[in-house]
Amino acid sequence: MTPIENIMRTAPVIPVLVIEDASTARPIAEALVAGGLRVLEVTLRTEAALNAIAEMTKVEGAIVGAGTVLDARALERSIAAGAEFIVSPGLTEPLGKAASHEQIPFLPGVANAGDIMRGLDMGLTHFKFFPAEASGGIAALKSLAGPFGQVQFCPTGGITESTVADWLSLDPVLCVGGSWLLPKGETDYDAIRRRAETAGTFAAGPG
Repeated sequence: MTPIENIMRTAPVIPVLVIEDASTARPIAEALVAGGLRVLEVTLRTEAALNAIAEMTKVEGAIVGAGTVLDARALERSIAAGAEFIVSPGLTEPLGKAASHEQIPFLPGVANAGDIMRGLDMGLTHFKFFPAEASGGIAALKSLAGPFGQVQFCPTGGITESTVADWLSLDPVLCVGGSWLLPKGETDYDAIRRRAETAGTFAAGPG
């Protein structure tokens, strides 16, 4: 398996985290890992994100990545903060080349056949289907998966605790990204752990 596939197969749900206060990052990561979700995506949507990544990497067992990475500079800063993988909402050639140069596991976003074909041209076979619900949901992903049998996905965007099992039942889906695990402003770490435990009970399809 490729490094990104190993990461995608580690847990059925990757928490997609927006961290406003870096001082909460470590206890959030500890709660998620204690709940069985080791792969954590910290989105670069706040000023605290890079510091949050650095704090979360101190948690034993955590595999911390950076999300919402838009360009090579953001990729470099994420790696410097300790990110072990990179997630992007889309795919550009400069970003793809930068990830390849750094030899870091890379999960770029795709929403249509053209996106996937550009990724395949770059040697990529694992993608984030984003935004999953807004791009047509499960029906759209099934249609896309047909001509691209070698491709595997992590759908993200609009997926909830009530729909995650439906997504994970699809053969090409290895995991999903979920923002419901950390509601905005949540500091009840026991509640975060309980949500992680519930998410960890879901199982992906054969892949």
